[in-house]
Amino acid sequence: MMRALYSAALGMKAQQTNVDIISNNLANVNTTAFKKDKAEFKDLLYETLSRADVVAGDGKPVSLQIGHGVTISAITKSFSEGNLERTENPLDLAIQGEGFFVVSTPNGPRYTRDGSFKVSNVDGQIKLVTSDGYPVLAEGDTEIVLPETAISSITIDETGRITYKDAEGQIQDSGLKIKIVKFINPQGLLAEGKNLYAVSAASGDPVSEEETEGPKSRILQGFLEMSNVQVVDEMVKLIIAQRAYEINSKAIQTADDMLSMANNLKR
Repeated sequence: MMRALYSAALGMKAQQTNVDIISNNLANVNTTAFKKDKAEFKDLLYETLSRADVVAGDGKPVSLQIGHGVTISAITKSFSEGNLERTENPLDLAIQGEGFFVVSTPNGPRYTRDGSFKVSNVDGQIKLVTSDGYPVLAEGDTEIVLPETAISSITIDETGRITYKDAEGQIQDSGLKIKIVKFINPQGLLAEGKNLYAVSAASGDPVSEEETEGPKSRILQGFLEMSNVQVVDEMVKLIIAQRAYEINSKAIQTADDMLSMANNLKR
């Protein structure tokens, strides 16, 4: 009965964390390029009361083992692509593929799928930046500086190359190409908030798509990638988690009642 108390308590704790994860997914259903999280569960240590032992056709074919509850082993992030929303804003960019934009922050380079970029006048230079003012980087890790005439006429092709029209209406090549990188294990990236990710030992170092072979990501101008959270799926998970939490609390009540009855036994 004491095992039941601890196992059920661990079950409640795991489901509470699961509900926290689902709630965060639902809260970010409208967050640009948000990637949903998923809890992964694993069982805990088993106590072996009797081992399976078959000798010369005689013995026990199965073991007698009792588990000690559950824990959340990992919280994985799904990097499946969200739906694309047309905005007609020339500074809105969406990535089709596995790539990430690179932005410069005070803490070093960070990576994002959020392409809702802006232009900002920094020290007399017009730069392409994120909503938080972090400069977007081009190939060669240079900041993207644009002439004034480019603001209303900027064109970014599928490879990230930037062109614009000058004062005379002639198309000019900026010589800049938005940097897109990939990771061996994107699920190993560290989410820092503000739609930014940092590298970790698990994710591996970023690799520019310019240096890789095979299919490359495409940049779509005038589009934004939306959250990949499916509200219906998350609501179903929420109901399942609620029922699991409820049944574990019921198991605690039952174990407590049984202990109470055992304590009240009289000879």
